[in-house]
Amino acid sequence: MTKTRKGPDVVVYARRRARLAQAMGAGIAILPTAPERIRNRDAHYGYRFDSYFYYLTAFPEPEAVLVLVGGATPKSILFCRERNLEREIWEGFRYGPELAGELFGFDETHPISALDDIMVTLLENQPAFSYPVGADRLWDARAVRWLNCVREKARAGIAAPERIQDLRALIDEMRLVKDAGELATMRRAAAISASAHRRAMAAVHPGKFEHEIEAELLYEFRRAGAQAPAYGPIVAGGANGCVLHYVFNDSRLEDGDLLLIDAAAELDGYAADITRTFPVNGRYSGAQRDAYELVLAAQSAAIEKVRPGSGWNEPHDAAVRVLAQGLIDLKLLEGSLEEVLQKETYRRFYMHRTGHWLGLDVHDAGDYKRSGSWRALVPGMVLTVEPGLYIRAAADVAEAFHDIGIRIEDDVAVTGDGCEILTGEVPKSIADVEALMRAAR
Repeated sequence: MTKTRKGPDVVVYARRRARLAQAMGAGIAILPTAPERIRNRDAHYGYRFDSYFYYLTAFPEPEAVLVLVGGATPKSILFCRERNLEREIWEGFRYGPELAGELFGFDETHPISALDDIMVTLLENQPAFSYPVGADRLWDARAVRWLNCVREKARAGIAAPERIQDLRALIDEMRLVKDAGELATMRRAAAISASAHRRAMAAVHPGKFEHEIEAELLYEFRRAGAQAPAYGPIVAGGANGCVLHYVFNDSRLEDGDLLLIDAAAELDGYAADITRTFPVNGRYSGAQRDAYELVLAAQSAAIEKVRPGSGWNEPHDAAVRVLAQGLIDLKLLEGSLEEVLQKETYRRFYMHRTGHWLGLDVHDAGDYKRSGSWRALVPGMVLTVEPGLYIRAAADVAEAFHDIGIRIEDDVAVTGDGCEILTGEVPKSIADVEALMRAAR
């Protein structure tokens, strides 16, 4: 039988629903989970719930919908699949409405087949209707059908909602600051991912293929209890490390090259996100050392800015300033620091932002700017810090730097007086990386 959630978890999710109902005011909100997806013919991709839906329910099954009634008497209603012995023989346990209501703490539960009829009734004489507007054209069409059904009752004195609004903006604000339970899960996801990176470092040798190292990562994720990788692993040797979202993972690892690995696990819905770059033969060359130390210094400068009250952009600005000066010192760029920053010539070698929010999604929910200003960091926010350099071969680039791709990424939680690096168990100093690889040989 599938594991069930009990006790304190139920209280946490019920409180989230109550907070959302209060924030939305009078009206009705609906939030469906993700559908199952066909991989080919009648084989499905492994199921993964919708993050917004899961954040409010902890309910893991497909074909489920949450409805919230706001106003003076808030109520949460779950629509889900009924028990079905034949389908459960083939596909496994289903909760069904009755057990789902008991274990997950909803005020009402109904079969998913009753959704259309009940929604038309619930929408009558409500001032507002909230749902993920534009997220799925089929749900948009379904919402319009419900509204039209209510509008047809106008002669009977029944009014349809006048306001249609996107529910996600309210949930984004809630998701942006993690509670103690979320942070505990993210620490565990980070620890599993860190173990996988250490395993990968120990397994690398010249002549192996990228996919062999990917297999080491995936093995460790599952061995340690993670349900899946949080995203498709990037295992990029040599020049492939200069491709930001490299996906093929099929090249041979050559002596003298660097290997960039961007990979992490998802645990109970929450993602980690780690990147490390290390030498295939276990020792950084001179140019590799120079470039690596520069990226590491940029990351250190960025992490120093992760503290309450800092603007979202401060870690990025700190990293860019260090990288720009370093590129000048390495004679990869010309001009003064202020010229390089003003003209953004550093973007030839560093073209992405230094981080993103992290949580139930790898690129998690939440605005980065509000009213034109960068958002201030507060305790409970979790972000990545991931500067890099991508130096492609070119006539004006010294040969020693050709095809060096480096990124160093950690997951960082804002605390009351600074920050906590969740992924610090993965070596990243040159001495520590080389020592780990040397010990594994």
